[in-house]
Amino acid sequence: MHSTRGALHFPAAERSKLDEYLPTKSSIAAAHLQPLPYATLTYATSMDSQITILPGIGSPISGPDSKAMTHYLRSKHDAILIGVNTAIADNPSLNCRLEGVGGYGGGDTLKGQPRPVIIDPKGRWEFGKESKIFGLVKDGKGKAPWIITAQQESKISSQKRNLLDAAGGKFLFVTTDETGKFSWCDILRALRDEDIESLMIEGGAGIINDMLARSHNLISSIIVTIAPVWLGKGGVVVTPERENREKEALRLKGVKWIPLGQDVVCCGRVSIPQREI
Repeated sequence: MHSTRGALHFPAAERSKLDEYLPTKSSIAAAHLQPLPYATLTYATSMDSQITILPGIGSPISGPDSKAMTHYLRSKHDAILIGVNTAIADNPSLNCRLEGVGGYGGGDTLKGQPRPVIIDPKGRWEFGKESKIFGLVKDGKGKAPWIITAQQESKISSQKRNLLDAAGGKFLFVTTDETGKFSWCDILRALRDEDIESLMIEGGAGIINDMLARSHNLISSIIVTIAPVWLGKGGVVVTPERENREKEALRLKGVKWIPLGQDVVCCGRVSIPQREI
């Protein structure tokens, strides 16, 4: 059994406040968006709607209670997704450190550990054995990543392929449109084809803004942590484009506000009419 060293505790009383916004077997089975995964969009933001102080630089925003909450959310999803810019800037761990999951007191399996998913259309992420994510795989504290790319398989270096294969990860090949962008439907379908039933989308700003602007109908729930801090001008902002200035503003319904330490967490679901897939 792995040690609980470094594990985070999130109280049962706080968990129960969030659970109605998280995937369950019944919610997945009943979801009208099937055969796509249940998708939870989540991020932390400052009072001035910024998620980091400068492009390419990770900035701690929320407090320790919210951090523990994030790891609880990770434990409730099959996979967590970020974009390549975040992967390059943060060298992220993308595992779950919640007390009791696999690798943190939960036995020798990886139960409760989500599958990391990196959106990397052009193969920009130069990962290696020294990357945090692969160190955690080696230590039995996380899963290897799946990388969604539009690269031709023959153009991916053998070093990358071999490292990913050896760790238990893989490339998923998805085509882009004429502008070089993936369709969110295509991404979610590719993941559902790999038996991913629930997905936590964590960022960064490009991913969040794009999904809110183009594909908000695919989001099952939204959980935003708001920290009592202003980062000032020049940071990276969550502010999705509007396709039509006369279009109804994007709003949440079924909203719940949860105080958590010095932060407050806003939970809800997109309220505008759903589009056809």
